[in-house]
Amino acid sequence: MQRALICRGALFAQQVALESSLTTRISSVLVPRSYRAMSSLTVPAPASLLLPLKVPYRLMLGPGPSNVPPRILSAGGRPIIGHMHKEMFEIMDDIKKGIQYAFQTKNELTMAISGSGHAAMEAALYNAVERGETVLIGVNGIWGERAADISERMGADAKRLVKLPGECFTLQEIEQALSKHKPVLFFITHGESSTGIAHPLDGLGALCHKYNCLLLVDSVASLGGAPIYMDKQEIDILYSGSQKVLNAPPGTAPISFSERAKQKIFSRKTKPVSFYLDMGWLANYWGCDGKPRVYHHTGPVSGFFALRESLAILAEQGLENNWKHHQEMALYLHQGLEKLGLKLFVKDKNLRLPTVTTIAVPEGYDWRDITAYIMKNYSMEITGGLGPSVGMVLRVGLMGYNCTKANADLVLQALGDALQHCQKSKV
Repeated sequence: MQRALICRGALFAQQVALESSLTTRISSVLVPRSYRAMSSLTVPAPASLLLPLKVPYRLMLGPGPSNVPPRILSAGGRPIIGHMHKEMFEIMDDIKKGIQYAFQTKNELTMAISGSGHAAMEAALYNAVERGETVLIGVNGIWGERAADISERMGADAKRLVKLPGECFTLQEIEQALSKHKPVLFFITHGESSTGIAHPLDGLGALCHKYNCLLLVDSVASLGGAPIYMDKQEIDILYSGSQKVLNAPPGTAPISFSERAKQKIFSRKTKPVSFYLDMGWLANYWGCDGKPRVYHHTGPVSGFFALRESLAILAEQGLENNWKHHQEMALYLHQGLEKLGLKLFVKDKNLRLPTVTTIAVPEGYDWRDITAYIMKNYSMEITGGLGPSVGMVLRVGLMGYNCTKANADLVLQALGDALQHCQKSKV
């Protein structure tokens, strides 16, 4: 037996040596001597890419993205299939139905844009507005500012209706602006994550239609966590993002268009400025025009898997249950913050966004010190303000999978600890 093992070992060693010799000989034949002597590459392989990928665990309790639950991570890790395979179309059909449920709409032109919420914002404006047309933009935070910027870049005449961060527009103020400017579209943010406002939507759709104007609503930070009824509230264009309450990875953006919006889009005189976001092509890709689907772009297959799973979870839990749960957890957090002596930025309780809470930066503290301390000691993300609210607020997000009493308690503990250890200014 021992002799047999020795023989086998010798044979194996000979085989390895033979293969090594053969590889060397093949290499010498196939690779020119001049190439072997001196590589033509002037940029070497990055040393960092030769090391394993390292991603730290963070508890994402800022305004987004949120932590992705294992079930959705697993869905995103399924084997890739073709973006034009029939099985992919079936998954896209499921996504469409899930978005219709989340938006509470029966609109046929409903889909997910291959991109973040910004891509959906651009898709809405690029398709519904033509160069030279007037749009009215409600600006009470950063997303109104972005919508106005995009509108001007595409050649529209953007009229701004402005409020201070933390404030909302009245129906009377909006009607006065509609009557004055006669816009083709009015933009408003439902969940203004930079200021923590949940803007009332009741009556806006009917008011806009009175002036032959489309109503465009941004629900990126509110969808799934605060009530919204696209059809009942007569919203013409509604969009959101995947990375907030839905808890999917960033990169897919639900959007829907009413019949009124479709008529405007498909009777335009000029092509949309973006081919990638052209709703004529996208309507076909998503099976919304009744025609055989043709290639337009390669959709984010894994992202669609994850989005489909996130919408499935929303359907299983129930939309109204989610709204109630987010409201209850927000109230619990607000009460705890007030016990710490902190002040909520939005004074009117009825206007506070349940998903993203804004806290007035406590007097004497630098908000950067607070967020840095919490990141260092708790591996937790909470953030400062954004756009017009920079330096004014701290922002805490309890959304979807992260919307738990335990996480609210951890935020309160971390903030209380930070207030004790962060140095206050002497001024």
